Amino acid sequence: MTTVLLIPLLLPFVVPLLAPRALARLTPVTALWALTVAALVLAGAVVAALGCLVLTGLLRVPAFAALGELVHPLRTPSDYAVLPAAVIATGLLTIGAWTLGRSALRQTRAFRTARAEADLRPTAGDLCVIDAPHPDAYALPGRPNRIVVTTAMLRSLGPDERDALFAHERAHNRGGHHYFLAAAELAAHCHPALRSARAVIRLAAERAADESAAAVVGDRRLLARAIARAALAGHATSSTRPDLAPAATAGPVPQRVAALLATPAPRTRRSMCWAALLLAASPALSATAVATGAITFHHQVEIAQGEVPR
Repeated sequence: MTTVLLIPLLLPFVVPLLAPRALARLTPVTALWALTVAALVLAGAVVAALGCLVLTGLLRVPAFAALGELVHPLRTPSDYAVLPAAVIATGLLTIGAWTLGRSALRQTRAFRTARAEADLRPTAGDLCVIDAPHPDAYALPGRPNRIVVTTAMLRSLGPDERDALFAHERAHNRGGHHYFLAAAELAAHCHPALRSARAVIRLAAERAADESAAAVVGDRRLLARAIARAALAGHATSSTRPDLAPAATAGPVPQRVAALLATPAPRTRRSMCWAALLLAASPALSATAVATGAITFHHQVEIAQGEVPR
């Protein structure tokens, strides 16, 4: 059982290899969904596997075995392997929960501050202009959704470029991209290898908003120019926006601009299917492994409780 539970802990290391390829071969929206679901499944499998390891170690301790009503010793590998694994798993779960809690608290405060500031400003539809010396613009989710832009950013762009930038930010709110970014942040705190998935998911969200805005604006070069100028304007200043608030200047802007200016490469059904299958293989195998380990652990507990013949 312990060996099976190691599989979900190792499979996330495949993500740095698969995620960029999936984004290159799938449409941005498809890649965004596929990467986010894969990251969440892998993260859930990691937490479940660590939890099983912790419970296995605890039930080897007489006091916890009595609480679990075990009448026979739990069948596990040697204590020299189980107990250290349980201690390490406990430490990893504690660190992950601590860092996730800190991140959630910080993000919640940032969103509340940004929302309170936006609610105090006059709006034109969903557009909220803040008088600030640093160029910035981002999509602020909530009820209602807002497009927050500073006066410095408005001065940095021409009228057509402003409309293109607003179209990009509206695409973020319309697509609910903040949910994908929050899911990626959650997964990143469950396993260090999933931090690379967080970056690719953020890029996929920006690419999806780029393509949606390009369809609305009808001019890919104009959108590319607006994104590039907005990024250059805000490059030398620090942004006060929440990390999970999507923004046109986020991610590798040169890569996004190049994608907008290039002729879209044809995506064959075969290449898309292979990319999706390869990306789905890791979470599927991880979920299968952790389910097998959990079922085996439950069966061993039932045997130790005397509910099933030995």
